[in-house]
Amino acid sequence: MNSIKSPDLLREIRQSVLRKTELSGISEAEMDDKLYSLVEEAVFERVRDLHLKISDKKQLVDSVFNSLRRHDILEPLLQDPEITEIMINGPDKIFIEKNGISLQIPLKFESREQLEDIIQRIVSRVNRSVNEAEPIVDARLPDGSRVNVVLSPVALNGPLVTIRKFSETPLTIENLIKMGSITKKASDFLEKLVRAKYNMFICGGAGSGKTTFLNVLSNFIPSNERIITIEDSAELRLSSVNNLAQMETRNANTEGIGEIPIRTLIKTSLRMRPERIIVGEVRGAEALDMLQAMNTGHEGSMSTGHANSVKDMLTRLETMVLMAVPMPLEAIRKQIASSLDIIIFLSRFRDGTRKVVEICEVLDYEDGDVNLNPLFRFEEKGEDESGKITGELKSTGNALKNTCKIKQYIGHGY
Repeated sequence: MNSIKSPDLLREIRQSVLRKTELSGISEAEMDDKLYSLVEEAVFERVRDLHLKISDKKQLVDSVFNSLRRHDILEPLLQDPEITEIMINGPDKIFIEKNGISLQIPLKFESREQLEDIIQRIVSRVNRSVNEAEPIVDARLPDGSRVNVVLSPVALNGPLVTIRKFSETPLTIENLIKMGSITKKASDFLEKLVRAKYNMFICGGAGSGKTTFLNVLSNFIPSNERIITIEDSAELRLSSVNNLAQMETRNANTEGIGEIPIRTLIKTSLRMRPERIIVGEVRGAEALDMLQAMNTGHEGSMSTGHANSVKDMLTRLETMVLMAVPMPLEAIRKQIASSLDIIIFLSRFRDGTRKVVEICEVLDYEDGDVNLNPLFRFEEKGEDESGKITGELKSTGNALKNTCKIKQYIGHGY
């Protein structure tokens, strides 16, 4: 079958289809069916004398169709539910993450131009552009998967593409409990806090599951509330919320104008009568706007950020606020202490699993620092026979000190 799927044969059939194809006037909804039929005709005509099995013909049809309409050689990877990430380092080096393990696969693009064509197809669908003048862009696929692209001259070994896939069926808290990412006791506790409108911040390293966990927590929000989500690339899926307004940033155009950053969207959201604001991730000056929103009546808001620990996240927030406006550290720390209620730290372990490592309550500002009250902490025990990390997220024994919100929601006997 390898010779049947050779680049030359695929190219020949593809060109044959393009020469015969007239799709003008056909609606987008009919396009796939019409084009797939044309590809089938071209394939069956070309391989008529090769006596191929039906399954081989089907693979050839799919390969040609994917190159014309979908994501070419990436389509089977995108359809594989066990693959969570696709990493492309130039046209001839493709890596995937499967079951928490990264590995190179024997797949490559015919040429650099083929890879660049797929990139342009992806970014144009979400009204974005990427070129040598603006070589970095974030985009998304129709299913919500996140795409990051870096072109030359920044990328030295060919176009770089990273696709963070998202399942068609988002994970639930039950899934996370079954996977050992969190305990039932901790999840029940967090559910109460979400419903009682505690402001939460989820932090962790790259690939630790921050967005996934934010999605899970968001499903605890009562369905009758109005929620505004703000993201660089829309990834959140709040299936339980009816009154949902989603906003996405926009990059500047080729003339350098038209940019709409997260800061602008946060300020705009305040005029949209939100009950909660969810910012997918804060990386810079928008941290100040997020904290101010949390501290001005929009309780129950949430966000995520990159950090190596809860303490590290506090330091990073200070730095990000300073990017917005020069302020005394004391003022920044007081702002953080009065805005955030809970910080959740996630980690990706050496066996590829992702777990909640710490849940901390943010207390007041005192003696030059923000006080923390650790509520849950993961205790690692070792590894089992298969190399999986064993341990448990255990209560520290510390009681929640800021109980005003939860008493208002549940009552004094919570």
